[in-house]
Amino acid sequence: MRLEACEIFVVGTPPPGWGGRYFTLVRLTTDTGIHGWGEVYAASVGPAAMRAVIQDVFARHMQGENPEQIEMMFRRAYSAGFTQRPDLTVMGAFSGLEIACWDILGKARGRPVHALLGGKVNDRLRSYSYIYPGPGDRTPDFWADADAHARQAARMVQQGFTALKFDPAGPYTIRGGHQPSLADIGRSVAIATAIRQAVGDRADLLFGTHGQFTPSGAIRLARALEPLRPLWFEEPVPPDDVPAMAQVARATSIPVATGERLTTRWEFAPILRAGAAGVLQPAIGRAGGIWEVRKIAAAAEIYGVQIAPHLYCGPVEWAASVQLGAVIPNLLMIETIGTGGDFHRQLIGNDSLRWQDGFIQVPDAPGLGIEIDMDVITAHPYRGDDLHLQMQQDPPDPRGGQPFGGGAPRDDDQC
Repeated sequence: MRLEACEIFVVGTPPPGWGGRYFTLVRLTTDTGIHGWGEVYAASVGPAAMRAVIQDVFARHMQGENPEQIEMMFRRAYSAGFTQRPDLTVMGAFSGLEIACWDILGKARGRPVHALLGGKVNDRLRSYSYIYPGPGDRTPDFWADADAHARQAARMVQQGFTALKFDPAGPYTIRGGHQPSLADIGRSVAIATAIRQAVGDRADLLFGTHGQFTPSGAIRLARALEPLRPLWFEEPVPPDDVPAMAQVARATSIPVATGERLTTRWEFAPILRAGAAGVLQPAIGRAGGIWEVRKIAAAAEIYGVQIAPHLYCGPVEWAASVQLGAVIPNLLMIETIGTGGDFHRQLIGNDSLRWQDGFIQVPDAPGLGIEIDMDVITAHPYRGDDLHLQMQQDPPDPRGGQPFGGGAPRDDDQC
């Protein structure tokens, strides 16, 4: 069995666009006619340039190879061009292609991917989601509205969620770390307090940021939040500043979480060595693929660190997170978009990944356990040139008038 062809589909997300402006899906086909799906979560270049990178990585390192040779193909891509170091774009491309190889291997053997990775230790996986606007809520007002967050949090707990993420601390910008304004801190505490009062001890609070603070600024914010007992403080400082993240981790009782912008074990290892995080959040479509994230999880287990795979993209990475989460003994939870995302469900059907009472049931179908509806892909092409997510270029407002906008929904979203 040899890898023969690679197809790339850039799928535009309909409004409100939760999960990003588009999903980059790949389909690999073997000379025996088996196909496998993967998803690329690399966002540093536009979709046309990313398409070219994916094609190059496939043709240069994978085409004609047996899909079983995952370790060898990884070494080729990781070492390409005499680099042998983490490269976010190249490893993102490889990650999606590698996920598709696992889907092929599972289908060829009639077994789910988790059975090829050591077997299940988790039959169902605890899931969490961002608190998104609910019925009658309008953006951008929702993002600064504590009462609206509380109402939607209560609805989500009623659905069965036991962990809720929110991100009220201000925008992420190209200008690096800054001090949170008093208004940013006040809004963060007000929203966290409203949510805690609405859900009590029925759900963990997951406080999200996007690396926008200096160490001292992050510590100020963390200490204001500590009485509300969040389960984690996500990416409080820029993700590549490991000493700064360790400084924050030592100064707060809230576990630090990080990892969505890191790739391969070589970027996660310094976090573990420095004691800079209690939770790692690798994105499987960026961090090197299923096999590489399995290695990251094994290393984290040695350090007493749990894994919570990140998801802000499409359903193929979600399916990969479920398969990998099934075999990870130090899994904390995995991210979903709501109870599975309306558009996710359109792409893979309602029964592929079953969400119930806050948990995802691990499927036993061959491969990733999903199949993509090509009619939905055909109906939703993305023809723009925007990045999947984009950082604000203006400096932070010292008056705190710029709450985070919910993951950069599509420009045509006015909901």
